[in-house]
Amino acid sequence: MPRYAQLVMGPAGSGKSTYCSTLIQHAEAINRSVQVVNLDPAAEHFNYPVMADIRELIMVDDVMEDESLRFGPNGGLVYCMEYFANNFDWLEESLGHVEDDYILFDCPGQIELYTHLPVMRQLVEQLQQWEFRVCGVFLVDSQFMVETFKFISGIMAALSAMVALEIPTVNIMTKMDLLSPKAKKEIEKYLDPDMYSMMEDNSVTIRSKKFKKLTKAICDLIDDYSMVRFLPFDRTDEEGINIVLQHIDFSIQYGEDLEFKEPKEPDEDPDSRSYDEFFQDKVED
Repeated sequence: MPRYAQLVMGPAGSGKSTYCSTLIQHAEAINRSVQVVNLDPAAEHFNYPVMADIRELIMVDDVMEDESLRFGPNGGLVYCMEYFANNFDWLEESLGHVEDDYILFDCPGQIELYTHLPVMRQLVEQLQQWEFRVCGVFLVDSQFMVETFKFISGIMAALSAMVALEIPTVNIMTKMDLLSPKAKKEIEKYLDPDMYSMMEDNSVTIRSKKFKKLTKAICDLIDDYSMVRFLPFDRTDEEGINIVLQHIDFSIQYGEDLEFKEPKEPDEDPDSRSYDEFFQDKVED
């Protein structure tokens, strides 16, 4: 039987560990087995149990203290991940060989690991050799995404990871529960964005013709190919968490031996929906 994995990615502070913790609690509530593996050698603490911890193999602090290496925080983390890539046998032993495993890999936040370094791609290929079906879950802080240009930056980061890893990817806006009512209203247009409208709305703030042309080309790529869409994630909303999980399960065909269901959509009058229900109409591809 296949095994299943989520690579939980995103910038530092985007809520990766909180996402893992929330999914663990949700899985317990629905009587489902989900495990977490920490792949961040710079992590300090968790509020959930982990089945494997890369810090048992190597830690950033130890690398930085090594006088023969003389690495800073970023260089030390890259060194740790490259060391990890050369010791996948440690991970194989830690994971064991249980069929039908469902594992969240809590990954580091340094974007270079997903753009021009091969480490994460090597991890994906190794997991696939171990019969894992892998889905990327790219998190972006919703509090960061309330302006068009910041939103485009977030999209490009998500797109770079998607292209580099070549796996199904679900993009998520986290910390929706921390937004003010005004910000929640503003964020709606970013869940299923019309890039051309955003471009028009902000054209007056772009003074450089070259920059305007580049921005338009990026918007064309995103809009024409529908390559990046976001699901909102509110850790206090069990129904919303379940819908996010359904989309991820759908992408890796989790439970295909059971009666399969499409990601859930609400039967609501669109004119009477609240913000908490709004995102459920934004999950169609």
